[in-house]
Amino acid sequence: MGSVAFGELPTEAQTTDRLIRAGGPFPYPKDGMVFGNRERLLPVKPRGFYREYTVRTPGARDRGARRIVCGGREATRPEACFYTRDHYASFRLIAY
Repeated sequence: MGSVAFGELPTEAQTTDRLIRAGGPFPYPKDGMVFGNRERLLPVKPRGFYREYTVRTPGARDRGARRIVCGGREATRPEACFYTRDHYASFRLIAY
């Protein structure tokens, strides 16, 4: 798994990250839901550790494929966040 600098993320992903740290409000009802890590591409952690958030995709009629998945005890102070542009097929650790 590679990494991506926060400043290199799409603008929409930077906005989503800021919303995560502010505790919302989120534009999609499923934002903040538990992410199961079924693909096992992220470090293995107990269920409930990871939460997923939608990154707006310009022109998409639905939620699109881009997400940020963060892990940690406190949703607004995640231990690590990962960006996926391909709906969980790959992840990159966000470097702040």
